Amino acid sequence: MDFSELQSATLIKRYKRFLADVRFPDGREVTVHCPNTGAMTGCAELGMPVWLSHHADPKRKLAWTWELVDTGAGLACIHSALANKVVEEAIGKRVLDALPEDGELKREVPFGEGSRADFSLTSGSSSIMIEVKAVTLVTARGLGIFPDTPSQRALKHVHALVDVVRSGGRAALVYCALHSAIGRIAPAASVHPIYADTVRDAVAEGLEIYGLGVDINLHGLEPSGQVPVSLWEDAPDP
Repeated sequence: MDFSELQSATLIKRYKRFLADVRFPDGREVTVHCPNTGAMTGCAELGMPVWLSHHADPKRKLAWTWELVDTGAGLACIHSALANKVVEEAIGKRVLDALPEDGELKREVPFGEGSRADFSLTSGSSSIMIEVKAVTLVTARGLGIFPDTPSQRALKHVHALVDVVRSGGRAALVYCALHSAIGRIAPAASVHPIYADTVRDAVAEGLEIYGLGVDINLHGLEPSGQVPVSLWEDAPDP
């Protein structure tokens, strides 16, 4: 997934979830769109270098979108919706090798009670529902954890995926590492213990979980291979 040319700036503050103020190298200060609903812990500190994409659509209220940030520990992509594009590319390139080799890929597929899976992948008579989660919170030893704030929406998605498994189907969570320092991933018991417990119970029932590493640079995002997923934050390094 390629970026158009990005503009560098310095973060002043992020606020109201979807807004951020930045300062360009020439001193101009502008408000930009922040495409991330999470807490963005470690990714939104005063003075961090950021990179922005420009959009000339006159219907947009804000011409600039925040894409990347240098956290000091590594480069992170805070545009969480791009995780879906990277995972779709990974599926096409067979990076996630446990998924079907070929088949029909559909996006935003309704399932459960009011839920939509990011993807369904159907091959022959079998299919798998796939939910993607962008991971940007990194702790010690390169551990990425999700979510970065308590999330009832994320919890609802796990329950819906478990319902698929209970009905005899396949379902998967794909944790997409959008921080270059992440070497393994775990559900964030320290942030949302109920979510972590629910994921562990879901895996015991047959939910599949995968971690996807991503090469992040100023030109784009590239799936780089699978990374290990642990069910426990304090598990020893593999």
